[in-house]
Amino acid sequence: MANDYFFCGIGGSGMLPLAMIVQAQGGRIEGSDRSRDQGRTPEKFAWLQAHDVALHPQDGSGVTRPDQIVVATGAIEDTVPDIGAARRAGARIVTRPELLSQLFNAAPTSIGVAGTSGKSTITGMIAWILHQAGREPTVMNGAVMKNFADADHPFASALIGGRDLFVSEVDESDGSIARYDPTVAVVSNISLDHKSMEELRDLFGGFTARSATAVLNLDNPETAALAQHMVETGRGAAVVTFALGNETADLSAHDLDPLPTGMRFRLTELTTGGDAFVTLQVPGAHNVANALAALGAARAIGVPLDQAVAALESFSGIRRRMEVVGTAHGVTVIDDFAHNPDKIAATLKTLHAFDGRLLILFQPHGFGPLRLMKTEFIDGFTGLLRPDDVLLMPEPVYYGGTTDRSVGSEDIASGIRAAGRHAEALPTREACGDRLIELARPGDRIVVMGARDDTLSTFASELLRRLG
Repeated sequence: MANDYFFCGIGGSGMLPLAMIVQAQGGRIEGSDRSRDQGRTPEKFAWLQAHDVALHPQDGSGVTRPDQIVVATGAIEDTVPDIGAARRAGARIVTRPELLSQLFNAAPTSIGVAGTSGKSTITGMIAWILHQAGREPTVMNGAVMKNFADADHPFASALIGGRDLFVSEVDESDGSIARYDPTVAVVSNISLDHKSMEELRDLFGGFTARSATAVLNLDNPETAALAQHMVETGRGAAVVTFALGNETADLSAHDLDPLPTGMRFRLTELTTGGDAFVTLQVPGAHNVANALAALGAARAIGVPLDQAVAALESFSGIRRRMEVVGTAHGVTVIDDFAHNPDKIAATLKTLHAFDGRLLILFQPHGFGPLRLMKTEFIDGFTGLLRPDDVLLMPEPVYYGGTTDRSVGSEDIASGIRAAGRHAEALPTREACGDRLIELARPGDRIVVMGARDDTLSTFASELLRRLG
């Protein structure tokens, strides 16, 4: 792959790991990023430059030759200077999903991890199992995998391995899931997020039909229906099922025992009738389900179950998935990626397994999701907030343009208040931070929630500093 690649938005959580994989396979890498131009996350861009990535301003000046391949996010807009420059120079433009799916489909064995929530954690679990089993996978994840993060690899959302085995998180929200032809297709769950249920059923149905083995969750009505349909039609993929407390599944978990920083459970395998006790270092019932999905995928490509379980017990998690930033004066700060109703529910249920008031900052990642899922957000928070919990919401992140801003944070907060729970909408994240510091008292847990914004982690760390 001795080509010249120019990544537009190279610092993004999906772009940076892909650039590193392309570089490892022989590509020469350049790029630009608006965050760098604005002086944000300078350490990330210094790391890229130290790893032989040439960086340019995002003004089109870095795209000058027809032999450059310009990699853009899913939406290619001519208003982005790099894209305009690529058209003028005659350079080829590919989207990130196009490039990733090409690399994925070129591998003799591939595992695609799809679903509304749980993708990054399941991908990280599979990566660690396969790495520990000596399988040398190349892995593309959307979040930093703590097991692989160290001083030399602070942005370990990719694992550079061989070309024979490729594991990737696969996205349905932009429809790009249709590009992937996996050996093993994992679907954690299917619920309303970015597309209608009809579209989602078509996308996930096609994804599993193209695989040799589909690993499906019987606890989710949509994935259970998909599993039943695949078994009844008998066409294409073998089906491996998993579930909590359901012994008809191929892999099932029983006697779930929440621990302050993890989970203990009994694993049952249907075909052998074997039992094993498993202790995870990540908390919550949803992570037990994620572990079953990862075990199903590993088993599908020949990793012995006992070996996979041993690896899972030393899986240390994914950054920003209920990550404890620290505790000061009895107040614990937690940084979490939850941004849709399913993910928020999983986080709040897990945290409520233990005592302590929750002070939640939820930063929506756009006006669109609030409009699409207004009712689900209101109902979800209303059902999960305890009487003494407090929810604070700044306005959604807005980068300009013609976005419909008819539903904002106050619409969500007022709906939650009408149902008898405590929610406030404030104009800015800074105002929310001041309010959190004002409210916090020993025994509280502050939870910073939101996606697609690296600065939320910085914000969480700053809250901890202010508490100290």
